[in-house]
Amino acid sequence: MIAGAPAIHRETTMRVLLASPRGFCAGVNMAIEALELALQALPTPIYVYHEIVHNKYVVDSFRNRGVVFVDSLTHVPPGATILFSAHGVSPEIRQMARASNLRAIDATCPLVTKVHLEAVKYANLGYTIFLIGHEGHDEVIGTMGEAPEAIMLVETPEEVAAIQVADESRVAYLTQTTLSVDDANRIIGRLRDRFPNIASPPKADICYATQNRQEAVSVLASEADLTLVLGSQNSSNSQRLAELSRERGVPAHLVDGPQDIDPDWFAGVETVLVTAGASAPEVVVEAVLDLLRNRYQATVQSRTLREEDVSFPLPRELRAVTSL
Repeated sequence: MIAGAPAIHRETTMRVLLASPRGFCAGVNMAIEALELALQALPTPIYVYHEIVHNKYVVDSFRNRGVVFVDSLTHVPPGATILFSAHGVSPEIRQMARASNLRAIDATCPLVTKVHLEAVKYANLGYTIFLIGHEGHDEVIGTMGEAPEAIMLVETPEEVAAIQVADESRVAYLTQTTLSVDDANRIIGRLRDRFPNIASPPKADICYATQNRQEAVSVLASEADLTLVLGSQNSSNSQRLAELSRERGVPAHLVDGPQDIDPDWFAGVETVLVTAGASAPEVVVEAVLDLLRNRYQATVQSRTLREEDVSFPLPRELRAVTSL
């Protein structure tokens, strides 16, 4: 889609349902604010271990300002500043940072830290821990690093039947914070059937923002002919939003911005649901809405299911720097 393309004549006006809550969650807000302040207050370049959040627009914006994203601390010179992303890191990475005398800023989302602490607790109690999540996701890698000898990754309900553990009376489960609630519950159900006394955290690990955005799609998709999810392909929570819409019979596309939108998607479409994953900035939502207004004469209706007022404090390392 080319910006400024001529409007397409339609017999009926396109209706856009703009889901709320959408977009940045408290953890993403905190991580991005932390990197902004680090750029202002500390010597550059600032290094970030993995992507600050899983969003191409955000990462490219910071990269254009000189932030260096790395997948190995061997690429960070001794004494430099390294910021750990919202997804968290393993104890091994923290130790490597100390060994290289790096100034480490921990921007891990507190809800991810909660899962790490639960993993340590259950491991210390001698439990086998089933971590429900996606192999290779940054959050999963960091969590498993807390107790690799005690944690077993479970990705599908079908895997549960083949699980073998030394002591079936001492098992627990944890979940990646950005999973589909429905998918996680299917696996949890199988685990509870297999291990009736399985332990679990007193409060669910899937974060409030992930649940709220999924709820909005679940409720609103039935009113739409098409769903547009703003987010990047490597964003787990954004992928889940698109999947939820498709599971309800409504086609969905995950896009980084208006440049990814295909005009063919809108043939016969009268109502479009627009939402955004927890790492997608509002500026890309507005760009898509502008395209739909200009190209298809769309009218936008905001639909709010829940209000969010959660915020997280800045990393203590930055609180000390910015108070000077």
